[in-house]
Amino acid sequence: MGLLSNRIGRSSLKPGDHIYSWRAAYIYAHHGIYIGDNKVIHFTRRGQEVGTGTILDHILVSSIPNRSPVPCTNCTPPSEGHGVVSSCLDCFLAGGILYRFEYAVSPAVFLAKARGGTCTLAVSDPDDIVVRRANYLLTNGFGCYNVFKNNCEDFTIYCKTGLLVVDQSTMGQSGQAVSIIGGPLAAVMSTPLRLVTTNVYGMVATAVGVYCASRYAADIGMRTDVMKVSAEDLTTRLTTGLLQVVEPNLAALPATVS
Repeated sequence: MGLLSNRIGRSSLKPGDHIYSWRAAYIYAHHGIYIGDNKVIHFTRRGQEVGTGTILDHILVSSIPNRSPVPCTNCTPPSEGHGVVSSCLDCFLAGGILYRFEYAVSPAVFLAKARGGTCTLAVSDPDDIVVRRANYLLTNGFGCYNVFKNNCEDFTIYCKTGLLVVDQSTMGQSGQAVSIIGGPLAAVMSTPLRLVTTNVYGMVATAVGVYCASRYAADIGMRTDVMKVSAEDLTTRLTTGLLQVVEPNLAALPATVS
Protein backbone atom coordinates (compact mmCIF):
# COMPACT_ATOMS: atom_id res chain seq x y z
CA MET A 1 0.00 0.00 0.00
CA GLY A 2 1.17 3.49 -0.84
CA LEU A 3 1.11 6.35 1.62
CA LEU A 4 -1.66 8.16 -0.28
CA SER A 5 -3.28 5.47 -2.43
CA ASN A 6 -2.95 1.83 -3.44
CA ARG A 7 -2.16 1.77 -7.16
CA ILE A 8 -2.68 -1.55 -8.94
CA GLY A 9 -2.44 -3.02 -12.40
CA ARG A 10 -5.44 -4.25 -14.36
CA SER A 11 -4.14 -7.80 -14.26
CA SER A 12 -4.66 -7.94 -10.48
CA LEU A 13 -8.33 -6.93 -10.65
CA LYS A 14 -10.95 -9.43 -9.51
CA PRO A 15 -14.76 -9.22 -9.33
CA GLY A 16 -15.87 -7.55 -6.11
CA ASP A 17 -12.96 -5.11 -5.92
CA HIS A 18 -13.71 -1.57 -4.79
CA ILE A 19 -11.72 0.57 -7.20
CA TYR A 20 -11.27 4.29 -7.70
CA SER A 21 -9.38 6.81 -9.77
CA TRP A 22 -8.24 10.29 -8.78
CA ARG A 23 -9.32 13.04 -11.11
CA ALA A 24 -7.29 16.06 -12.20
CA ALA A 25 -5.55 17.94 -9.40
CA TYR A 26 -6.58 15.18 -6.94
CA ILE A 27 -9.63 17.21 -5.93
CA TYR A 28 -11.75 14.07 -5.73
CA ALA A 29 -11.74 10.38 -6.64
CA HIS A 30 -14.50 8.47 -8.39
CA HIS A 31 -15.34 5.04 -6.89
CA GLY A 32 -16.99 1.90 -8.21
CA ILE A 33 -17.31 -1.88 -7.91
CA TYR A 34 -15.51 -4.00 -10.48
CA ILE A 35 -17.82 -6.91 -11.39
CA GLY A 36 -15.62 -8.66 -13.96
CA ASP A 37 -15.70 -8.77 -17.76
CA ASN A 38 -14.19 -5.27 -17.87
CA LYS A 39 -17.30 -3.77 -16.21
CA VAL A 40 -17.64 -1.34 -13.30
CA ILE A 41 -20.86 -0.43 -11.48
CA HIS A 42 -20.81 3.01 -9.91
CA PHE A 43 -23.11 5.69 -8.54
CA THR A 44 -23.56 9.09 -10.19
CA ARG A 45 -25.69 12.19 -10.03
CA ARG A 46 -28.05 11.50 -12.93
CA GLY A 47 -25.23 10.13 -15.02
CA GLN A 48 -22.65 12.74 -13.96
CA GLU A 49 -19.71 11.75 -11.75
CA VAL A 50 -20.05 14.68 -9.38
CA GLY A 51 -22.28 17.66 -8.98
CA THR A 52 -24.35 19.39 -6.36
CA GLY A 53 -26.44 21.66 -8.55
CA THR A 54 -24.87 24.57 -6.66
CA ILE A 55 -21.94 26.96 -6.91
CA LEU A 56 -19.68 24.14 -5.70
CA ASP A 57 -19.78 22.75 -9.23
CA HIS A 58 -17.59 25.64 -10.40
CA ILE A 59 -14.83 24.24 -8.18
CA LEU A 60 -15.32 20.63 -9.23
CA VAL A 61 -15.72 21.17 -12.96
CA SER A 62 -11.97 21.58 -13.51
CA SER A 63 -11.47 17.98 -12.40
CA ILE A 64 -14.25 16.34 -14.42
CA PRO A 65 -12.80 14.32 -17.31
CA ASN A 66 -13.72 15.32 -20.83
CA ARG A 67 -16.14 12.77 -22.25
CA SER A 68 -16.63 11.83 -25.87
CA PRO A 69 -19.97 13.05 -27.26
CA VAL A 70 -20.42 9.60 -28.81
CA PRO A 71 -21.91 7.14 -26.24
CA CYS A 72 -19.79 4.08 -25.52
CA THR A 73 -21.48 0.91 -26.77
CA ASN A 74 -19.99 -1.05 -23.84
CA CYS A 75 -21.56 1.15 -21.17
CA THR A 76 -25.11 1.11 -19.76
CA PRO A 77 -26.70 4.53 -19.13
CA PRO A 78 -28.48 5.17 -15.83
CA SER A 79 -32.03 3.87 -15.52
CA GLU A 80 -34.86 6.35 -15.19
CA GLY A 81 -35.03 7.70 -11.66
CA HIS A 82 -31.61 6.73 -10.33
CA GLY A 83 -27.94 7.22 -11.07
CA VAL A 84 -26.40 3.75 -10.71
CA VAL A 85 -24.63 2.95 -13.98
CA SER A 86 -22.52 0.22 -15.53
CA SER A 87 -19.45 1.35 -17.45
CA CYS A 88 -16.53 -0.32 -19.12
CA LEU A 89 -13.28 0.02 -17.19
CA ASP A 90 -11.80 2.45 -19.71
CA CYS A 91 -14.74 4.86 -19.44
CA PHE A 92 -14.73 4.58 -15.66
CA LEU A 93 -11.04 5.46 -15.44
CA ALA A 94 -11.39 8.20 -18.08
CA GLY A 95 -7.64 8.18 -18.65
CA GLY A 96 -6.85 8.11 -14.93
CA ILE A 97 -4.83 5.64 -12.88
CA LEU A 98 -6.40 2.58 -11.29
CA TYR A 99 -6.39 2.24 -7.49
CA ARG A 100 -7.90 -0.33 -5.13
CA PHE A 101 -9.65 0.68 -1.90
CA GLU A 102 -8.41 -1.34 1.08
CA TYR A 103 -10.57 -2.94 3.78
CA ALA A 104 -9.79 -4.20 7.29
CA VAL A 105 -6.63 -2.09 7.54
CA SER A 106 -4.96 -1.60 10.89
CA PRO A 107 -5.44 1.68 12.81
CA ALA A 108 -1.79 2.54 12.15
CA VAL A 109 -2.21 2.16 8.38
CA PHE A 110 -5.49 4.06 8.43
CA LEU A 111 -3.99 7.01 10.29
CA ALA A 112 -0.90 7.00 8.07
CA LYS A 113 -3.06 7.81 5.07
CA ALA A 114 -2.92 11.56 4.60
CA ARG A 115 -6.09 11.57 2.49
CA GLY A 116 -9.44 10.01 3.27
CA GLY A 117 -11.31 7.82 0.82
CA THR A 118 -8.56 5.24 0.28
CA CYS A 119 -9.12 2.63 3.00
CA THR A 120 -11.29 1.68 5.96
CA LEU A 121 -11.14 -0.29 9.18
CA ALA A 122 -14.37 -2.09 8.20
CA VAL A 123 -14.32 -5.68 6.95
CA SER A 124 -15.56 -6.48 3.45
CA ASP A 125 -18.13 -9.17 2.74
CA PRO A 126 -17.25 -12.02 0.32
CA ASP A 127 -16.74 -10.92 -3.28
CA ASP A 128 -19.77 -12.80 -4.66
CA ILE A 129 -22.07 -10.97 -2.22
CA VAL A 130 -20.48 -7.65 -3.18
CA VAL A 131 -21.09 -8.26 -6.89
CA ARG A 132 -24.66 -9.38 -6.20
CA ARG A 133 -25.39 -6.17 -4.25
CA ALA A 134 -23.93 -3.99 -6.98
CA ASN A 135 -25.97 -5.70 -9.69
CA TYR A 136 -29.14 -5.45 -7.62
CA LEU A 137 -28.65 -1.72 -7.07
CA LEU A 138 -27.89 -1.26 -10.78
CA THR A 139 -31.48 -2.32 -11.39
CA ASN A 140 -33.15 -0.87 -8.31
CA GLY A 141 -31.15 2.26 -7.51
CA PHE A 142 -29.39 3.68 -4.45
CA GLY A 143 -31.55 6.68 -3.70
CA CYS A 144 -30.77 10.30 -4.43
CA TYR A 145 -27.16 11.37 -4.95
CA ASN A 146 -25.84 13.64 -2.19
CA VAL A 147 -22.22 14.77 -2.34
CA PHE A 148 -21.86 14.67 1.47
CA LYS A 149 -24.15 11.82 2.53
CA ASN A 150 -24.78 9.52 -0.43
CA ASN A 151 -22.04 9.69 -3.05
CA CYS A 152 -20.09 7.20 -5.16
CA GLU A 153 -17.86 6.18 -2.25
CA ASP A 154 -20.88 5.65 0.03
CA PHE A 155 -22.33 3.39 -2.66
CA THR A 156 -19.23 1.25 -3.03
CA ILE A 157 -18.67 0.96 0.73
CA TYR A 158 -22.25 -0.20 1.11
CA CYS A 159 -21.79 -2.76 -1.67
CA LYS A 160 -18.67 -4.07 0.07
CA THR A 161 -19.97 -4.16 3.65
CA GLY A 162 -23.78 -3.91 3.64
CA LEU A 163 -23.39 -1.24 6.33
CA LEU A 164 -25.62 1.81 6.21
CA VAL A 165 -25.65 4.94 8.36
CA VAL A 166 -28.96 4.87 10.23
CA ASP A 167 -29.30 8.61 10.83
CA GLN A 168 -29.26 10.28 7.41
CA SER A 169 -29.00 13.71 9.03
CA THR A 170 -25.36 12.94 9.82
CA MET A 171 -22.33 12.37 7.60
CA GLY A 172 -22.38 9.34 5.32
CA GLN A 173 -19.75 6.62 5.01
CA SER A 174 -17.51 8.53 2.59
CA GLY A 175 -13.93 9.09 3.70
CA GLN A 176 -13.60 11.83 1.09
CA ALA A 177 -16.47 13.79 2.62
CA VAL A 178 -14.98 13.36 6.09
CA SER A 179 -11.65 14.71 4.81
CA ILE A 180 -13.38 17.77 3.36
CA ILE A 181 -15.13 18.45 6.66
CA GLY A 182 -12.19 17.30 8.80
CA GLY A 183 -9.72 19.86 7.46
CA PRO A 184 -11.73 22.96 8.45
CA LEU A 185 -12.83 21.20 11.64
CA ALA A 186 -9.21 20.64 12.61
CA ALA A 187 -8.44 24.32 12.07
CA VAL A 188 -11.44 25.44 14.12
CA MET A 189 -10.88 22.96 16.93
CA SER A 190 -7.17 23.65 17.21
CA THR A 191 -7.55 27.44 17.36
CA PRO A 192 -8.62 27.53 21.04
CA LEU A 193 -5.57 25.43 21.82
CA ARG A 194 -3.18 28.11 20.62
CA LEU A 195 -2.79 29.25 24.23
CA VAL A 196 -1.25 25.93 25.23
CA THR A 197 1.13 25.67 22.30
CA THR A 198 4.42 27.50 22.25
CA ASN A 199 4.91 27.98 18.51
CA VAL A 200 3.50 27.41 15.05
CA TYR A 201 4.80 23.83 15.01
CA GLY A 202 2.69 23.03 18.03
CA MET A 203 -0.38 24.46 16.32
CA VAL A 204 0.28 22.38 13.21
CA ALA A 205 0.75 19.22 15.25
CA THR A 206 -2.49 19.92 17.12
CA ALA A 207 -4.43 20.51 13.89
CA VAL A 208 -3.09 17.28 12.37
CA GLY A 209 -4.05 15.38 15.51
CA VAL A 210 -7.60 16.72 15.44
CA TYR A 211 -7.87 15.91 11.72
CA CYS A 212 -6.70 12.33 12.21
CA ALA A 213 -9.00 11.84 15.19
CA SER A 214 -12.02 13.09 13.24
CA ARG A 215 -11.25 10.72 10.35
CA TYR A 216 -10.78 7.77 12.68
CA ALA A 217 -13.99 8.39 14.63
CA ALA A 218 -16.04 8.86 11.45
CA ASP A 219 -14.79 5.72 9.70
CA ILE A 220 -17.54 3.22 8.93
CA GLY A 221 -15.60 0.55 10.81
CA MET A 222 -15.68 2.60 14.05
CA ARG A 223 -19.10 4.23 14.01
CA THR A 224 -21.95 3.05 16.19
CA ASP A 225 -24.72 4.63 14.12
CA VAL A 226 -24.55 1.99 11.36
CA MET A 227 -26.44 -1.22 10.78
CA LYS A 228 -26.33 -4.13 8.37
CA VAL A 229 -29.07 -3.68 5.77
CA SER A 230 -29.80 -6.01 2.88
CA ALA A 231 -30.06 -4.48 -0.59
CA GLU A 232 -33.70 -5.56 -0.78
CA ASP A 233 -34.47 -3.89 2.56
CA LEU A 234 -32.60 -0.78 1.46
CA THR A 235 -34.69 -0.32 -1.68
CA THR A 236 -37.88 -1.02 0.28
CA ARG A 237 -36.95 1.70 2.78
CA LEU A 238 -36.24 4.12 -0.07
CA THR A 239 -39.51 3.29 -1.81
CA THR A 240 -41.65 3.65 1.31
CA GLY A 241 -39.89 6.78 2.54
CA LEU A 242 -38.46 5.15 5.66
CA LEU A 243 -35.02 6.19 4.39
CA GLN A 244 -34.69 9.58 2.72
CA VAL A 245 -31.62 11.19 1.20
CA VAL A 246 -32.02 14.52 -0.53
CA GLU A 247 -29.64 16.53 -2.65
CA PRO A 248 -27.85 19.24 -0.65
CA ASN A 249 -29.27 22.73 -0.98
CA LEU A 250 -26.16 24.87 -0.79
CA ALA A 251 -27.22 27.54 -3.26
CA ALA A 252 -28.30 29.78 -0.42
CA LEU A 253 -24.77 29.79 1.00
CA PRO A 254 -22.57 31.12 -1.85
CA ALA A 255 -20.46 33.19 0.53
CA THR A 256 -19.06 30.04 2.14
CA VAL A 257 -17.39 28.94 -1.10
CA SER A 258 -14.25 30.71 -2.19
